[in-house]
Amino acid sequence: MSLPVDPAERHRQVAAGFTDRVRAVTDWDAPSPVAAWRTRDVVGHLVEWFPSFLEHGAGVTLAHGPDADVDPVAAWQVHSDAVQELLDDPATAGKVLSNRHLGEVPLPEAVDRFYTSDVFMHTWDLARGAGLDDRLDADACADMLAEMEPMADVLAASGQYGPRVAVPDDADAQTRLLGLIGRDPFWTPPAP
Repeated sequence: MSLPVDPAERHRQVAAGFTDRVRAVTDWDAPSPVAAWRTRDVVGHLVEWFPSFLEHGAGVTLAHGPDADVDPVAAWQVHSDAVQELLDDPATAGKVLSNRHLGEVPLPEAVDRFYTSDVFMHTWDLARGAGLDDRLDADACADMLAEMEPMADVLAASGQYGPRVAVPDDADAQTRLLGLIGRDPFWTPPAP
């Protein structure tokens, strides 16, 4: 099953998958596959970087909940609901995000390309760190891999991803995508 094309519907589906994992986490201090991040830091990352990106690029201020260090579930829910409300608002279609590195991008496209895809990939980080179901939509993984693979050098140089992790040549799309973005698809939490 592939993710919807419409940015609002894609976010709704991707955020729902992340929300399911958020609600199932039992240890918010468990390590995650991202070096030096706990499971709560995965949520913290998503609720912290994107509001600033929107505010500076489009003049949009999102509602914010408690700090993810204090209440990651509520922090995520308030944030996710605010992003969905933005995407569901018909006025958003006419807004543009301006960024010196990206130029001008229609706001729904910017949210989809930079944020929803980030939530999608971090779903694996949260799930793996929390010992939950970490399977991602196979078609979406294949689509993202096809889009990102030609830009592997640019992604590596951006500092937004870790060094590429080698994976078997016959690995599935999720495993190859994770390796491309610098995740060890075979990572497991360290023994206590």
